[in-house]
Amino acid sequence: MGDRLEDSQHYQAAIQAYAQIANPSAAVWNKMGVAYQMMYNMKDAMRCYKSSLKLEPTNATVLNNLAAAEELLGDYSSAERDYRKALKLKPNQAHALKNLGTNLLMQGEYNKSAEAYRQALAIDPHIFDSHSSNRVEEPEGKLAGVASYIKAESCSRAGLTECALSYLQRAFNEGSATVKKVIADADFSNLRGSPALARLLAQEQ
Repeated sequence: MGDRLEDSQHYQAAIQAYAQIANPSAAVWNKMGVAYQMMYNMKDAMRCYKSSLKLEPTNATVLNNLAAAEELLGDYSSAERDYRKALKLKPNQAHALKNLGTNLLMQGEYNKSAEAYRQALAIDPHIFDSHSSNRVEEPEGKLAGVASYIKAESCSRAGLTECALSYLQRAFNEGSATVKKVIADADFSNLRGSPALARLLAQEQ
C-alpha cells in the first residue's frame, strides 16, 4: 500500500511539474499522459495524448499510448483503430502488436488475435513477459483462459517451448484446454515428442 501511495505521489508531482511548462512539446504532453495513465486517470491521459498528437500526428508511440487508454475505458473499436494507425507508421512495435492482440481477443476475434500475438513474438520472443506504461490489462474470467490458450498456441508456433507449456498449463487450470483439444491442435505440432508436454497431458488426463 505504501509503495502505491509513493508511486501516486511521484506521478502527481511529475504532472504538476509538466503543467508549469509554457507551450509544452509533444514529448511533454505524452509524458504527462503516461503519468495520468499510471494513476489510472484515463480521461486526462487521453486528453494529454491527443494534445501531443496535435503537435506530432504521426507519433506511433503516442498513438499506442492513446489506444491503451481507450481500451482501458472499454472503447475497443477506437483502440483497435489507433493501434492499427500506430502499426502502419511503425510496423515493428511489438508492444502495439501485443496490445492489438489483446484488443481483438476482447472483441471475440480470436484468429486475428492469435495472428497479432504471433507477429509480436516474432519481433520480441519475451513480449508476453515485458512490462511498459502502455500495456493493457489482461483479460479476466473466462477470457483469461482463452487468452492463455491462444498465447500457448502462438508461443508453440514461434518455437518457444517453455512459453507454450507455461501458458498451456494456465489454460488447463483456467478450463479452456483439454487433452483431446491439444492433441488435435496443429498449432502444437512443434511440441510433439516433448517429454514436458507428455507429462502435462498425462497429468491432465
